Amino acid sequence: MKTKITLTVLTSLIATAVFGFDPPPVGGAAPDFSLPDAKGQTHSLSEYKGKYVVLEWFNPECPFVKKHYGGSNMQKLQDEYTSKGVVWLTIDSNAPGTEGNITPEQAQKITASWKTHQTALLLDPEGKTGRAYGAKNTPNMVVINPEGKIAYEGAIDSKASPNPADIPSSTNYVKVALDESLAGKPITTPQTKPYGCSVKYK
Repeated sequence: MKTKITLTVLTSLIATAVFGFDPPPVGGAAPDFSLPDAKGQTHSLSEYKGKYVVLEWFNPECPFVKKHYGGSNMQKLQDEYTSKGVVWLTIDSNAPGTEGNITPEQAQKITASWKTHQTALLLDPEGKTGRAYGAKNTPNMVVINPEGKIAYEGAIDSKASPNPADIPSSTNYVKVALDESLAGKPITTPQTKPYGCSVKYK
């Protein structure tokens, strides 16, 4: 028993060292941040107060990310909600030299070739914003309400697989959260366990 407890504590310490703190609590204030986009323009969360904001952690090489972009599932979500005034910020927190880290030039090519519809693709190579949100996976999703509070945090949907064929039969938690919020209803499922590739922090 002592060995198991020691291993559990050790695992927890390693996870904390790698990923930082747990996500801020749902209902709590969303940590502010300022990050450059692929074209060098800085975006701060505080400038979008009064709007719904979606944060989407990203790694273009991750099969779980490709699951949602390959069949345009993510692009359709981005297009649907940005057209309703929602701000959609895709964030790459992977460190230089690791899988998924991209340069501004690569980011521009990806948004063009993948025909994405987010408000901006933000670069967080130091991982400060990712750590502030406790983002552990790609994709890891956060919905922030107009008051600047976290309304939803977790997985994009209910089927933790890299198979695009699972998308039609899964519950899209982000879509449900946004639809309920925009209709003035409480969110049925405000938090879930995110799945995907690990964020490769510095």
